[in-house]
Amino acid sequence: MSYLKRLIGRPITTITAAAALVASFSVASRFLGVIRDHILAGSFGGGLELDIYFAAFRVPDFIYNLIVLGALSAGFIPIFSEMIKKAVIDVNGKEKIVKLANNIFNALLLLIIFLSILGILFADTLTAWVAPGFSAEAKIQTANLTRIMFLSPVFLGMSGVLGGILQSYKRFFVYSLSPVFYNLGIIFGALVLVPNFGLPGLAWGVVLGAFLHFAIQLPTIWQLGFRYKFYLNWRDKGLLQIAKMMGPRTLSLAVSQINLVAMTALATTLDSGSLAIFNFANNLQSFPLGVFGISFAVAAFPFLSENAYNMEELKARFSSTIRQILFFIVPASVLIITLRAQIVRVILGSGAFNWRDTVLTMDTLGFFALSLFAQATIPLLVRMFYARRDSWTPFYLGLISVFINIGLAYFLRQYFGVAGLALAFSIASIFNFLMLWLWLYVKVGSLDIDKIFNSSLKFIVAAMGAGLAVQILKFLIWPYINMQTFAGVFIQLIVAGGGGLSVYILLCYLFKSEELLAVLSIFKRRLPWKKTVLADQGEARGL
Repeated sequence: MSYLKRLIGRPITTITAAAALVASFSVASRFLGVIRDHILAGSFGGGLELDIYFAAFRVPDFIYNLIVLGALSAGFIPIFSEMIKKAVIDVNGKEKIVKLANNIFNALLLLIIFLSILGILFADTLTAWVAPGFSAEAKIQTANLTRIMFLSPVFLGMSGVLGGILQSYKRFFVYSLSPVFYNLGIIFGALVLVPNFGLPGLAWGVVLGAFLHFAIQLPTIWQLGFRYKFYLNWRDKGLLQIAKMMGPRTLSLAVSQINLVAMTALATTLDSGSLAIFNFANNLQSFPLGVFGISFAVAAFPFLSENAYNMEELKARFSSTIRQILFFIVPASVLIITLRAQIVRVILGSGAFNWRDTVLTMDTLGFFALSLFAQATIPLLVRMFYARRDSWTPFYLGLISVFINIGLAYFLRQYFGVAGLALAFSIASIFNFLMLWLWLYVKVGSLDIDKIFNSSLKFIVAAMGAGLAVQILKFLIWPYINMQTFAGVFIQLIVAGGGGLSVYILLCYLFKSEELLAVLSIFKRRLPWKKTVLADQGEARGL
């Protein structure tokens, strides 16, 4: 219990430790997401009902990502982190911080409430844009679910401000816990509310999850000394700074969200269930992205912001973090590609989710996995620009990538169906990654490219060995199991996947991978029965 209290209450002062914590809870959250999708797939299959649910989810999620993430990722955390550093020598520093937090909280809340009301009033029109391929009856159902789900951005908006404060203070424990409760709310909706209310029960589950996402952070915010007060000053210097930085970031997110809306719209013009298939495959590939890519980027951002103009430290932080991301994401890509049929069947293959749904999902997942390395590193690359107060460059490059994505998706869907949407997404993601990297190289200079390349080469060779081991083990175990049963497919997945992962770790160890040693070291130091020396910051940094 005392260890848990220390973990909740103290700041985490290294990127690796912060990332390990964020990643651990991301695993828990993603695992609950897998359970959620398993329940949804078993209950509804890859059919129209889930198409309606996912389409209704899109616009409220658009508002949340546009406003909340735009403000927090681009401006709030860098400015807040800077104020925290100044508060050490400023007697009134804490008071100014609390005042700014309340100002941002109230301004953001009022804006989201206003947009949510507009969304509820014009849900029919929004549905016509998002789901042009739906029948009139399906559009009515989608609009009704959309109205319910427009309550969720209000809670997620408030939660986003609290999460930004916790990240700035490096209190990653509770921040990382909130997505777990979000998924618990949705699962509650699927298991308890759907049998009583039908599809609207899923929408109310989303609202419940958003409320829990907000509520779980309140005790730690209180512990940090923050008290709510209705203070609103549109001319406040800090608020104006955040608004200024938020502009291009919001446009970047708008481009990204418009891209998802376009994919949703295109999916509704394909066979019934295509939107559900696209989302299931996207959620599966998002598991390693959330655990490794996003978690590392989130944990690294406050450190990058603090050292934005200390070039040597900035490059060192960036290099070690991106190498840690690639250490995890490269083998994940290979395992997903070689075991995609087993993954889909084990996680989604029950109840109404039939073999046709399985084939479509595994093909879509395979195309998504081709760009996992790019998708996982883009969040870190983008945050490098934000840390240096440059929000426009990611916007322009993202805009070009989205045009490529939509154009390719419109073309490829004719030949590959829903899987073509994933292939277009992967090609555009790789292009975005390359452009961000090259532009950052021009702006910042050498990014320790030699070390990153050498480490990546080790990961690639080790992952190829792992992929070969997976293929061999799949065929070796085949005669001894019944592949027509869940148990047989699950055993093949665990044995082949476990064997491939073991080969990867062994080869990385033989190659003397610094990233593997760093991971082993941080887990050793974080064991509850080990004494943790907080003053020791000399570790290989990464998430």
